[in-house]
Amino acid sequence: MAKQVIIEEFGGPRNMKLVDVVVGEPGPGEIRIRHEAIGLNYIDTYHRSGLYPMELPHGLGMEAAGVIEAVGAGVTHLKVGMRAAYAANPPGAYATERVMPAAQVVPLPDDINFEVAAAAMLQGMTVEYLFHRTTPLTAGDTVLFHAAAGGVGLIACQWAKSEGIRLIGTAGTDEKCHEVLANGATHCINYKDVDFVAKVKKLTEGKGVDVVMDGVGKDTFFGSLDCLKPLGMMISFGNASGNVEPFGLHELASRGSLKVTRPTLFTHIADHDACMAIANHVFDKIRSGAVQIHIDQRFPLDAVAEAHRLLEARMTTGSTILLP
Repeated sequence: MAKQVIIEEFGGPRNMKLVDVVVGEPGPGEIRIRHEAIGLNYIDTYHRSGLYPMELPHGLGMEAAGVIEAVGAGVTHLKVGMRAAYAANPPGAYATERVMPAAQVVPLPDDINFEVAAAAMLQGMTVEYLFHRTTPLTAGDTVLFHAAAGGVGLIACQWAKSEGIRLIGTAGTDEKCHEVLANGATHCINYKDVDFVAKVKKLTEGKGVDVVMDGVGKDTFFGSLDCLKPLGMMISFGNASGNVEPFGLHELASRGSLKVTRPTLFTHIADHDACMAIANHVFDKIRSGAVQIHIDQRFPLDAVAEAHRLLEARMTTGSTILLP
């Protein structure tokens, strides 16, 4: 039998259970995949806590890499025995194997290993859409990126450097700031020691940044608006500190006709062809050496609760994977 992590009620890390499950055959448009490595992401904690509600009981996990074991009718881009990877709905990647829709499962190049793929799919494709599909960015633009020492952040630092974009990162310790700088950021602000708004204004000679990319949410949102230059774009793509509180649109007008968007990866990859293009762009960055995936934590699947605890305590850097 296969193993899968499920929740039967929303709550803390202890609510997750590793159970035996029967994995059937894929139906039309589906595949069965045996996992070799599984990615851990902040969105998993939102599902577990109920911030993003699901019908219970339900599996957790949004990305993994492994080998295709069976293919349903109508699936043409994947074959039995192929190496593959994905970041996709519905949650359920915390498992030794699963049946799932095939549209967002992509062939994995032979020169990218399973662990790198499992750590790169959701986070790497997130960076791709942030830099290429959300608002126009060109070489010489300046971006403020919060939580830059995390998995998404370290990829973003390298991606920005490869595109000639100036990235100012924030992180919570001097050690994390050193890692952010080592990965290509132009500057990094320790937000626990320094007012990041004042520091950004100083670094930009009072002008502000072109774009803010913020996966933190409540704690940084309004400060981030104050870091933007007139007509700047605020991209709120996550809420690790909680949901952004409602605000009046006049807050954007008074700061210089600002723009705000709240995108999700899953909208961008809903179309199969777009998903393939985004994934292949990430693979190209990795294979070229422009982006290296830092896997700083590895846990066996049965230690998933500890992995969640450390992630939520902001005690991790880079990417974290689970090994089935």
